[in-house]
Amino acid sequence: MQGYILNITRVREEDLIVTLLTENRLKTLYRFYGARHATINLGFKIDFEVQSSSKSTISMLRQVLHLSTPWLANFQKFYLWQQFIKLLYKHLRDVEEIDAFYFQLLEEISNRFSKQNPKRTLVEAYLKLLAYEGRLHDDFICFICGESIETEVVVTRGFLIAHPHCLYAPAVPKERISTLFETKQTLFLSDEEVERLWEIVLEGL
Repeated sequence: MQGYILNITRVREEDLIVTLLTENRLKTLYRFYGARHATINLGFKIDFEVQSSSKSTISMLRQVLHLSTPWLANFQKFYLWQQFIKLLYKHLRDVEEIDAFYFQLLEEISNRFSKQNPKRTLVEAYLKLLAYEGRLHDDFICFICGESIETEVVVTRGFLIAHPHCLYAPAVPKERISTLFETKQTLFLSDEEVERLWEIVLEGL
């Protein structure tokens, strides 16, 4: 079985409780400390086995094999990846059974990290997540006053949109955000605009 490590909690000396995102479930497993155990870290993709225990309600994490990727050696990319992983864990932590979309989204991000700017990749991934969950507000109705937005738009947490006079923040021409929401691509945005969107993503999924 394969999965991405979304959270690690240390318990009783060096033992760990590990939360993994697999293709259709969020699994919480217990990992005993041992000198011969493979090193694991937040965000790692691993191959593993699950072993039930009659002494615990939490199954054991066994036979761990780290499935590495070349960009993990890039500190900046790995740091941004872990930031997104933490956000995803907070978003999904109360769920047990889960759609394959979320696992496939991490697969796509991981594959694109080798070639694409990581912040652009993550902003685009967030747009896909919002669209999948039906939370992408592409009708251009201000979430504050409820009126239509005609020219400039302010984007805030959850990529909610508002008029500049309703929410004081940097404004962007409506057509740029409309294209972004439609294509789920950041190719036409400046690095500064992408940085601003990434800061919004960091506020929470």
